[in-house]
Amino acid sequence: MAQSFLNEMWQAVGGSEALLDSVTVTGRGQLPSAFKVSDFATAAIAASGLALAELSGNATGAPARVTVDRRLASFWFLWSLRPVGWTMPAPWDPIAGDYEAKDGWIRLHTNAPQHREAAQRVLGEHNDKDTMAAAVRGWAKGALEQAIVAAGGCAAEMRSLPQWQQHEQGSAVASEPLVLRDTCLRGSELDWRPEPGRPLKGLRVLDLTRVLAGPVATRFLAGFGAEVLRIDPPDWDEPAVVPEVTLGKQCARLDLMRPQDRAVFEELLSGADILVHGYRADALAALGYDEARRQSLSPGLIDVSLDAYGWSGPWRDRRGFDSLVQMSGGIADAGMAWKQADRPVPLPAQALDHATGYLMAAAAIRGITERLTRREVVRSRLSLARMAKLLADAGPAEDQLTLAPETEDDQAAAIEKTFWGEAKRLRPPIAIDGIDMAWDKPATPLGSAPARWA
Repeated sequence: MAQSFLNEMWQAVGGSEALLDSVTVTGRGQLPSAFKVSDFATAAIAASGLALAELSGNATGAPARVTVDRRLASFWFLWSLRPVGWTMPAPWDPIAGDYEAKDGWIRLHTNAPQHREAAQRVLGEHNDKDTMAAAVRGWAKGALEQAIVAAGGCAAEMRSLPQWQQHEQGSAVASEPLVLRDTCLRGSELDWRPEPGRPLKGLRVLDLTRVLAGPVATRFLAGFGAEVLRIDPPDWDEPAVVPEVTLGKQCARLDLMRPQDRAVFEELLSGADILVHGYRADALAALGYDEARRQSLSPGLIDVSLDAYGWSGPWRDRRGFDSLVQMSGGIADAGMAWKQADRPVPLPAQALDHATGYLMAAAAIRGITERLTRREVVRSRLSLARMAKLLADAGPAEDQLTLAPETEDDQAAAIEKTFWGEAKRLRPPIAIDGIDMAWDKPATPLGSAPARWA
């Protein structure tokens, strides 16, 4: 099944079928799930590695061999960081989670302060799940979802797979390709060539993404030499995942409502080779940076973007996260039936985020290859909901062989001196002949660097 996923992912980013023979998968076992999550993880990481191997062939004359460790790929879809003498912050806000309404289940996503405030404007102020649960029980799930979204918050009622397929948004997403690719026939010549052994060195990546898919994509790019500069607004933080995903990056802050910061942003964008962004569909355009403006500031820019619920349909501008898409799209309901549970059962990892992130990285790298070889400039758009359809359409997991438990041998030997303390990382899940996956910088907090290219 990993091969089937890889075929579809690689085709979605415009890859040549002939290169698929360059990939080898080792290992057996599955993360426990109703769905083929380990196959999914293996294929997504393989697709990004294959894009690198193709690009490196422009320097060496032939694509490198790619080997993916299925077990390590599964572990990287969980967490790669192993703190030494300190602990990661809790991943969820105290009132985030699944609640039973009058007629079924709903999930509230309240990790961001503004999203928690929106939920509390609808349900009242609650500091624990027990009192919040009592408030939710007075609502029908659909009405509550609509009220919280209208208030600027994030919520998703649980639907079954058939219900999502019949839903107007589910139908819209189903009609979209896995990756929406728009190609400008000619672009300026790229004054850059891949370096053997470090194929992305010298490329600048401007990262405008938040938890979790986009940061996974840019972490991968940084691991093979790209200079990644992440920009966040002044008040944004995601403490539970920052140590996991800022590896190899510089992290700065800008307020695009301030003229001075807009000038800095435009200078940064003009120097970027790749832009990765995860705003809602029209958010950058509303700030004055639509696609035409971005290309005028940086002609030939490889533009890769992410949306939660797809690029068409009534929910194209809806806020969303992996856990919400799992609820809306039938995955949590299918998990509940598979486990014969009395509450929603999500995937064992934020697999939609991770898989989409690796495919975003593959799209970005293939964009560079296409600009080098054909002088074509490609914009790629992906969504969590469309990635969820790929996973769900593959049907239930069949091989439930448990993955062997993690051991110290699964961790890299080097100590990473993060801002929070020493840590170890899992060994890379992918090996590419002649190319090392390694990061030049440890994980650091958001806003810890100046907004400039190194």
